[in-house]
Amino acid sequence: MTAELPENIEGLVQKPCRAEVENAYRTIIRYLGDDPSRAGLLETPARAVRALNEYFSGYEIDPGEILHKTFEEIDGYNEMVILRDIPFESHCEHHLAPIIGKAWIAYLPVKRVVGISKLARVVDAYAKRLQIQERMTAQIAKTIDMALRPAGVGVAIKATHHCMSSRGVKKHNTDLITRHMLGAFSNDDSIRSEFLSLVY
Repeated sequence: MTAELPENIEGLVQKPCRAEVENAYRTIIRYLGDDPSRAGLLETPARAVRALNEYFSGYEIDPGEILHKTFEEIDGYNEMVILRDIPFESHCEHHLAPIIGKAWIAYLPVKRVVGISKLARVVDAYAKRLQIQERMTAQIAKTIDMALRPAGVGVAIKATHHCMSSRGVKKHNTDLITRHMLGAFSNDDSIRSEFLSLVY
């Protein structure tokens, strides 16, 4: 499956092979001042590449396809559907540092719903890419809106950014909170308030 890439990428270069990436890690190890041929580091480049493939597996997933299968036998259900406390791990595109957090997703169904595990998979599909939290929040909301055509979508994310807590200003115990509202969640204060009362 073709990976969905950020909208601002133009003119992609050829993806390097695994051996090239392992060699790049050997260069990084030397840059840090250690010896990549040392016994303890000998297998580190290969392990690091395997870890990269796991951390950034979202590039190989089409988030919209995850929501392709829906269920229409909902007997007129039209109240808010909320999936809370969805854990995720991502990486900051500026420093490659971890972003650890939780997401909350809600939507107002119109004639169809989706399996709840699929909502968590959409979060992972976007989290397992180089990200900024603001964009990730909007991407999740827009994907659910396009796939389900609900009356509204609300997405909230709360996360700790290690680019801020482990380096730079080193401000521990800080969280970034982002929200993206579409449809009724954006223009109906009561619906927005109900959603926000159930998050964080």
